[in-house]
Amino acid sequence: MEFDKFCSVDSSDPFWDWNRTWYTANPDLTQCFQNTVLVWLPCLYLWMCAPLYLLYLRGHDRGYICMSHLNKAKTAVGLLLWIICWADVFYSFWERSHGSRVPAPVYLVSPTLLGLTMLLATMLIQYERMKGVQSSGVMLIYWLLALLCATVTFRSKILQLSAVYVWRYTTFYIYYALLLVALFLSCLTDQPPLFSQAVKDSNPCPELGASFLSRITFWWITNMMMTGYKHPLEEKDLWSLNPEDRSHRVVPQLVCRWNAECQKVKRSGVQYSRKRLWLENIYNNVHHCGRPVSSVGRAGDPCTEAESLLQLPRPSLLWALCLTFGPYFLISCLYKIIQDILMFVGPEILRLLIRFVNNSSAPSWQGYFYTALLFICTCVQSLILQKYFHVCFVSGMRLRTAIIGAVYRKALVISSAARRTSTVGEIVNLMSVDAQRFMDLITYINMIWSAPLQVVLALYFLWQNLGPSVLAGVAVMVLMVPVNAVIAMKTKTYQVAQMKSKDNRIKLMNEMLNGIKVLKLYAWELAFKDKVSEIRESELRVLKKAAYLGAMSTFTWVCAPFLVALSTFTVYVLIDEHNVLDAQKAFVSLALFNILRFPLNMLPMVISSMVQASVSLKRLRVFLSHEELQEDSVEHKAVAVDGVFSWSRTESPILKKLTVHIPEGSLVAVVGHVGSGKSSLLSALLGEMDKLEGTVTVKGWVAYVPQQAWIQNSTLKENIMFGQERRDSWYQCVVDACALRPDLEILPAGDETEIGEKGVNLSGGQKQRVSLARAVYCDRAVYLLDDPLSAVDAHVGKHIFDQVIGPQGLLKDKTRVLVTHGLSYLPQADLILVMVEGQITEMGSYQQLMATEGAFSEFQRTYSAVDHTDNNGETHTYTELYTATVSVYHGFVYLLCVFHFHCIVSCGSSSPGVSTVSKLSQMGKEDKVPSKKAKNPEVGKLTEADKASTGQVKLSVFWAYLKAIGVLLSFISLLLFLAHHLVSLFSNYWLSLWTDDPVVNGTQPNRLMRLGVYGGLGLTQGVAVFGYSLSMSIGGILASRYLHESMLYDVLRSPMSFFERTPSGNLVNRFAKEMDTIDSVIPSIIKMFMATLYEIDSNSLIDMLEVIKRLCPSSVQRFYVASSRQLKRLESVSRSPIYTHFNETLLGTSVIRAFGEQERFIRESDQRVDHNQKAYYPSIVANRWLAVRLEFVGNFIVSFAALFAVIARESLSPGIMGLAISYALQLTASLTWLVRMSSDVETNIVAVERVKEYSDTEKEAEWKQESSSLPPGWPTKGCIDIRGFSLRYRHDLDPAIHNINININGGEKVGIVGRTGAGKSSLTLGLFRIIEAAEGHIFIDGVDIAQLGLHDLRSRITIIPQDPVLFSGSLRMNLDPFDSYSDEEIWRALEYSHLKSFVSSLPNKLSHECSEGGENLSVGQRQLLCLARALLRKTQILVLDEATAAVDMETDNLIQSTIRSQFEDCTVLTIAHRLNTIMDYTRVLVLDKGETAEFDSPSSLIAQRGAFYKMARDAGLV
Repeated sequence: MEFDKFCSVDSSDPFWDWNRTWYTANPDLTQCFQNTVLVWLPCLYLWMCAPLYLLYLRGHDRGYICMSHLNKAKTAVGLLLWIICWADVFYSFWERSHGSRVPAPVYLVSPTLLGLTMLLATMLIQYERMKGVQSSGVMLIYWLLALLCATVTFRSKILQLSAVYVWRYTTFYIYYALLLVALFLSCLTDQPPLFSQAVKDSNPCPELGASFLSRITFWWITNMMMTGYKHPLEEKDLWSLNPEDRSHRVVPQLVCRWNAECQKVKRSGVQYSRKRLWLENIYNNVHHCGRPVSSVGRAGDPCTEAESLLQLPRPSLLWALCLTFGPYFLISCLYKIIQDILMFVGPEILRLLIRFVNNSSAPSWQGYFYTALLFICTCVQSLILQKYFHVCFVSGMRLRTAIIGAVYRKALVISSAARRTSTVGEIVNLMSVDAQRFMDLITYINMIWSAPLQVVLALYFLWQNLGPSVLAGVAVMVLMVPVNAVIAMKTKTYQVAQMKSKDNRIKLMNEMLNGIKVLKLYAWELAFKDKVSEIRESELRVLKKAAYLGAMSTFTWVCAPFLVALSTFTVYVLIDEHNVLDAQKAFVSLALFNILRFPLNMLPMVISSMVQASVSLKRLRVFLSHEELQEDSVEHKAVAVDGVFSWSRTESPILKKLTVHIPEGSLVAVVGHVGSGKSSLLSALLGEMDKLEGTVTVKGWVAYVPQQAWIQNSTLKENIMFGQERRDSWYQCVVDACALRPDLEILPAGDETEIGEKGVNLSGGQKQRVSLARAVYCDRAVYLLDDPLSAVDAHVGKHIFDQVIGPQGLLKDKTRVLVTHGLSYLPQADLILVMVEGQITEMGSYQQLMATEGAFSEFQRTYSAVDHTDNNGETHTYTELYTATVSVYHGFVYLLCVFHFHCIVSCGSSSPGVSTVSKLSQMGKEDKVPSKKAKNPEVGKLTEADKASTGQVKLSVFWAYLKAIGVLLSFISLLLFLAHHLVSLFSNYWLSLWTDDPVVNGTQPNRLMRLGVYGGLGLTQGVAVFGYSLSMSIGGILASRYLHESMLYDVLRSPMSFFERTPSGNLVNRFAKEMDTIDSVIPSIIKMFMATLYEIDSNSLIDMLEVIKRLCPSSVQRFYVASSRQLKRLESVSRSPIYTHFNETLLGTSVIRAFGEQERFIRESDQRVDHNQKAYYPSIVANRWLAVRLEFVGNFIVSFAALFAVIARESLSPGIMGLAISYALQLTASLTWLVRMSSDVETNIVAVERVKEYSDTEKEAEWKQESSSLPPGWPTKGCIDIRGFSLRYRHDLDPAIHNINININGGEKVGIVGRTGAGKSSLTLGLFRIIEAAEGHIFIDGVDIAQLGLHDLRSRITIIPQDPVLFSGSLRMNLDPFDSYSDEEIWRALEYSHLKSFVSSLPNKLSHECSEGGENLSVGQRQLLCLARALLRKTQILVLDEATAAVDMETDNLIQSTIRSQFEDCTVLTIAHRLNTIMDYTRVLVLDKGETAEFDSPSSLIAQRGAFYKMARDAGLV
């Protein structure tokens, strides 16, 4: 051979020799093979990898690493190796020139190639340093490969010591020693690059600086695991997220690709329009397309058919996702291919081992060689599989981050029309459930191509083993496909229906949580609980159908491998009686069938995941494709409006023919009736409405104060500063001007006090003032103010107008557009716009409009008498008027009910601060505010963050879940599990007995009996599988129903203080994500856990390796679960703030957009998502850490099983050996799955723990008393007797109201007045028992309300609250959720509340759908609907809590006349800002510092010239 001459001149050294290599007791490779293949193989690897690796390094520059000792050592070793190789080359030349003997060409070629490779290796080491690579996998594999190849040569040289070539031996030993050093050095990690993130980060993730070996074995997370084992992990133990996983890197990539897709579709949309026009022209020229319109569009109409051919293209979210995450994800495909191929090495080595055991003449070293090969292959397979999973999980994590980020960004720019079609519940589900679906799919998506590949390879090897009989198995698999296709299609239908129900449920829950106070005041909890339960039942009905399908699917796929095996064995033994099923055929086939089981089992799971993800993909695509606000709708010139505007392009215009120019620096007042379009005008200026025609121009930055104040859950100071830079003097000036100074004195921690969600611990007036202060502090050019003075007292309103909005206020040089119902401010406006039904009917200055004698002047003359301010009387500064309230923090309306139980408010111990001087220059003097106390910010904490439990999940949680399933059903499931696995174990043992049957005349006599029993066992298995799958799924649904119902009941039974301190995001998280886990994840995980547990136990019986199996994994698992469980808890806890922030953002999108703060809110959202992923990332790495260690334990077990088989081959039957090793091969995967499933059970059962949390919180009194002796129609008179009544928000605080003693007769009309913090609203909260009495009693018609059930009390008295709350649903549902009244009664109530004409004009009348929060109605209309509710209930006692603040004077007048006429015989209590509304009341109660200051008729109180007289004088009424 020519190759032999290449290795030796005389061809004495062959390339390969079987007798020397294989058929010998002491094997060795030929010298030629060693000098060629073993030298060239590592070189070939490096030269093939180098180009790709260089390209990768060029694109991934991490910074520059300074030359370190390690790098110098690596470089020196590389250069020494290069010198050694060239020394060998020169020696060969020297040999040739001296002619002692001519060396073969191989001695020149191989060292030359090796020398060049060493030079390349040295250059790569330096290039890696320049690109910031701290540890190189490519180089470590090269050095390892080179050392392994050199080790074979090293052994050979030691065996051939007789023929020593001194020079070559010496250089080789030096070369070998240097390779060892190079390998050792490449295992070490270099210092971080200059300016890298790790250097700047206080707690960087150690992954980036970990060595290659540490990364592939996930050793770098061990420190965290040890910390978690010693004590429960806390947030401070979590590492920062890697830069490439952070939101600011991931989200823009997806958004950019998605925008490109949308642009592409827009371009093709233009072409679509042209094609459509072209087709229409063609068909219009044809006779039948020129028919009348009425006949067009019927079936078979060519016009319609042509249109159907032209489907409008849609942007592909899937393609955008593929482009964004595909390149990184492709790495996982490479890992998967290698792993799939290695998977089949096990059965092949098993075949060789059985052949080795049967062949007694085979040398022993072959058995040990197979065992070693099996161990190496399984270890490599384990490492590659875990690396594959790691890439998949990281891709899934990035995908979730990107989806949440994209949804959040879209929510900030979505148009008002589109916003109505996507509810908060739906969007929260997109972020939680749908993003999770994608994460779950990514882990298994490769199975779509990997499963068929595995099946094909398995069938190929089975064909090699059993011949054409395999076709019977293939036929069975083909028959399974249509069955599962039908199941998958049905599952998709159910999935869509379930998600729709879930959206509706979360949307309703969200609204209930937002309006919980109204629910409690009206005693509507049960009505809404039933509504949620109704939606939940429809969701569970779908889940139950899906469970039946799931059981069917599990039955078919669990039986599939067995049926394939049975059909194949049946055909094999029946087609020819001489076909003997021996150990080799049976157990190699069984090992292959077991491999086949995984893809066949995984396929339905993957198909189900794909079905779920396709539903989620469509939902996401629809949301991300929604129409956005027109970017060009507002031009930046002088402020002017000229056009027609609508909330949706499909609806009729709201604002018609508007033409108005607003001079720069002027004050423009906008007035009009409720629903006339005043707020819509401001929305048009902000670009929030669809511009149908015309232009809008706004010059400069805008500040916006909405009619309903939007308050963030952060400190008061942060609410005012709103992300702007700190300017202390300006801040103090704004606080004084907006009349917030006295409020700061009241608050426990001053401006560091935390404000709850939606400002729950502020009164309506305070919220509005904070909202105004935010706008003023931001210092913008244009101010759009939507009735900011409606919720404040008259004198406060005057102060704010003078100090802020008016001609002498802080904003005097700014352009101000003020929507107002306060007529006293109009004379000071530069321009007044009068709006009627979306049109400006009158426009001009106050004097001009009064002179024109139009509708405005007539209206002004009618109502100005009750709204003018007496400017001739004594002038008071606002600060003086408020001095009395400074020290009365305990009387503050809502605040103190909700602080942390450990915060103690101490007035006496605080150190005195410097007294503050507020300068109110236009008042003409300085007023000193009383000395402030230094305040502790800790006292101001309000909301309680979601806390992670610690330690093991309590057994009570598991027991609670079992009880929720039902003990009997749980027991039946366990029995069926046991039956299935015992039968499975026995069927395999039966197969081993069959293979050991003696062969008589070339056949096995009992084969038919063996086959029959084997088939019967398989059938029994199938029935048991179906039974346990069904019982587990049904049990899971029963548990879901029970847990949801009990959580819903527990939450609704909680007092108001619970909702004020618990962020709604926490509750939404429980009802969305945690319930989804209980619905879908826990049943399937328990099912898989039980299956794997039994599998392991049956394997252990076979392997007799109980000790190894029990000790190693359980200790590893205990070590692991401690950290994994805690990470799961931390991840769950950090998920709630994402939803809380998102909810908050959705409520304030118009404000955020108006202030141009979108980027800051996006950053905040990204930061919260990253914080959540900080806990998730270590949990997925911990999973891999565990899997690597467990798989290695499994690999040792396989190797020991093989080793014992080799050692005891004389005494072991091939059947038992085959069974043992085939089970051992299964054990590795089963061990991993068992611990993964057991930890998944424990980490996911945390969902049950978190859902059960709310059963232990404090509850309100019972809704209904069992032995209620209330007379029917109570209260009949409406007498209220309050005796010594005191109320405190928390037991360690002073009373908010103290020792109130008043008696109100039936039918009396009583006004309740007082400064902010006097205790007005606290009294009404006590009347409704929202807060229970600390002392004293309230009697209504002689009945002590403390003895009544809450619903008995609250359903018999009525309140019209300050904030009008509506729920999405029909108008009828909002008025009468229990369906207690007829349509006639409802229409009458609407007539009395002046809404009849408005509702009649709606297309659907009473069935008109209110959007979420009633956003498609004006605030005034919502307030009138609340009045209609009260008119419907018509109880004997009516409470009005500043109920007419949001309506104009005329409507207020109408409401007051309605109340006087319709509630003539009723007792009416009114908390009033507009004193004119209560001047004709029977009596007025004046509260001060939580105590009764005055209580008498208005005329008597004015005559007494006390506190009420001063208020009336400030309001201009005396």
